[in-house]
Amino acid sequence: MVGSRFLQVVDLLVGVVVISAGLASMRSGRVARLMLLVGATWLVGSVFSAAVFLHRGPLVQLHLTYPTGHARRRYVTVVIGAAYVLGVVEAFVPAAALTLALALLVAAAAIDVFVRTTGPARKAGRPALGAALGFSAVLMTSALNQLLAWNIDVPVLLAYDGVVAGAAVVLAADLRWGRWTEATLSDLVADLGKTSDTSGLAGRLQRALGDPGLTVGYWIPERAAYVDDQGEPIELPAHDGGRMATPIDDDGRHVAVLVHDRALLEDPGLVSGVATAARLAMTNAQMLADIRSRVGDLTQSRQRIVEAVDDERARIADELAGGAQRRLARVADILDHAATADLSGDRHLTLVRAEVMQAQEDLTRFVRGVRPSALVEGGLDAAVRDMAGHLPFQVDVRVDVGRLPDALEGALLFFCSEAMTNVAKHAGATRCGVIITAGPDLIIAVVEDDGIGGADPYGSGLLGLTDRIETMGGRLIVTSPPDGGTRLEARIPRPAEDRAAGNGR
Repeated sequence: MVGSRFLQVVDLLVGVVVISAGLASMRSGRVARLMLLVGATWLVGSVFSAAVFLHRGPLVQLHLTYPTGHARRRYVTVVIGAAYVLGVVEAFVPAAALTLALALLVAAAAIDVFVRTTGPARKAGRPALGAALGFSAVLMTSALNQLLAWNIDVPVLLAYDGVVAGAAVVLAADLRWGRWTEATLSDLVADLGKTSDTSGLAGRLQRALGDPGLTVGYWIPERAAYVDDQGEPIELPAHDGGRMATPIDDDGRHVAVLVHDRALLEDPGLVSGVATAARLAMTNAQMLADIRSRVGDLTQSRQRIVEAVDDERARIADELAGGAQRRLARVADILDHAATADLSGDRHLTLVRAEVMQAQEDLTRFVRGVRPSALVEGGLDAAVRDMAGHLPFQVDVRVDVGRLPDALEGALLFFCSEAMTNVAKHAGATRCGVIITAGPDLIIAVVEDDGIGGADPYGSGLLGLTDRIETMGGRLIVTSPPDGGTRLEARIPRPAEDRAAGNGR
C-alpha cells in the first residue's frame, strides 16, 4: 500500500516537473507547448489508467524535434506518428513487442538526426540525443520486463519516471542557455538558401519559429506602406498588444517588417537573427532579379544590334541596286550605242566599256555579299546551295526550315558561309555536309567535313563565328578531333514570335 502511494506521489511530481519545465521555456514556442502536452497527458494518465501511455506520443516528438519542434526528416514524422498511435493502442491491448520496436526506432531516429546535423544545430542537439537515448533505454527495459517476466516493475517505473523528469529539466535548462536559438537560425538560413526569391518567405518563417500567425510585409516607397505577398496593405499591431512588429531595414532604408507573437519572439538574439536572415534572403532575391534583368536587357540589346546591322545592310543593298548599279547600267547602254554607231574601232572606248562592265560585276558581287538575292528570293535553302556550288568539292545540303526572321536567316547564312570557307581554306576536305533543321524552340545548323581536323575553337575564325551565334542567344559547339573531320554545330533559339507563327512567314 505504501509503495503504491509512493509511486502515485512520484507520478504526480513528474507531471508537475514537466509542466513547470514547459512554463519556464515558453519563449521557445513549439517546444514549450510539447512539454506542456507531455505534462498534461502524464497527469491524465496518473488519474485514468486507460490513458497511462498517452504521453509517449508528444514525448517522442519532443525528443526527436528538439530544439525547433519541427521534424526534419519524413521518417521522423512516421516514428512520431507511430508513438501517438501506440499510446492509444496500449490502452486496450498489451503491446510489449510493439513498444520494444518503438524504443529501437526512437533510438535509431535520434542518432540519425544527430549525425546528419552540423554546426550549431549539432551542439544544440546533444541534450536531445541524450534524452532520446535515455527514454529509449527505459522504454526498452519496460518492454523486456513484460516480455521476459523479469518482475522488476517498481525499479523500471522509477527509472522511467526519473528519465522523463530529468529529460524535461535538462531540455528546459538548455533552452535557457540559448543554443536552441542558434539551431533555429541555422535551420532558417538553410531553408531560405533553397530558394532564389522571396515567395513563401512568411511560411518558412512560420515553420521555423512556430508562429502560424507571423506575417511579412514588404515596404513600397510609392505607397509609403507595407504590403503582403498579394499587395494588400498590412496593419501594424499596437505596441501594447499580444503581437509586435519588427522592422527590417538596410542602411536606414525600409525593406520589410515582421509581425509576430510578442511572447514567442521576446528573445532579442532570436529577433535580431531572424531579421538578419530575412534581410539577406530579400537582398539576395533582389540582386538575382536585377542580374536576370540585366542579362535579359543585354541579350535583347545584342539582338537589336544584329538586327540593326542586317537592316542597314539591306538598306545599302537597296541603295546600290537603285543607284550605282542603275547608273552603271545606263552608262553601259550609252557606250553600247556609241560602239555600234561610229566609235567601234576606238580602242580606248572598248577599254572604258570593259572597265564599266567589270565595275558592274563588282557591285553585283558586293550586293550579293550584303544580302544575296538567293536568300531574299529563295530563303536559306537556295542561298546555301548557291554558295555550295562555288566550292571545289562536293557539298551535301539539307535545309528543313521555311522562312525565318531576317536577322536569324542572316546569322545562319553567315555561319554556313564562314564555315564552308574555312573548310575550303584549311581542312583539305573532299566533301562537306550542311544540315539546317528546326525544332519547337531551336534552330540547329551543322557544317561537317572529312578534312584533317584539329581546328582551334579559339582561333580568330571560329571566335568570330561564336560571337555572331551568341549575339542571337545561341551557342556554337566545335568538335574537331586531331585524327580527322570537323563538326561545327550552331544552336540558336527561335524568337518567340516565330515559335508562335511556326515556320511560315
